[in-house]
Amino acid sequence: MLNKNKLFIQKLRSSGLRPTRQRVEISKFLFNRKKTFHFTVDDLNKLINSKRNKKISLATLYNTVHALKSAGHLQEFSLENNISYYDTNISSHHHFYDSGKLIDIKRKDINFKKLPVPPSGKRIKNVEVVIKLENVK
Repeated sequence: MLNKNKLFIQKLRSSGLRPTRQRVEISKFLFNRKKTFHFTVDDLNKLINSKRNKKISLATLYNTVHALKSAGHLQEFSLENNISYYDTNISSHHHFYDSGKLIDIKRKDINFKKLPVPPSGKRIKNVEVVIKLENVK
């Protein structure tokens, strides 16, 4: 357990954050899982604070998530209504979007025959596809 704590602390420090007890708890909550975790900060607030007597402030959650994202530990997606979704899987991959939930699609499951030529002085860094789903009527 102590070695895992080092990993969470290292992520915080590499994000420019002091590893306080609350931030370590946030880092554990985000990264101590077997599967990818997709969330909004509001989702995170509800999930992490539902099991706590002393709540972690929304400001602490926002600041921690944004620092982790800036350091490259989280991906951010802005989807409908300018809501930011975050993903703990930072590898290049795609998503289904279904009623506020993101579902991973492996990069190899989508093929491109041709990409547009980027503007002068630019190169394509990454291609991410979000496929929006709806119920069949």
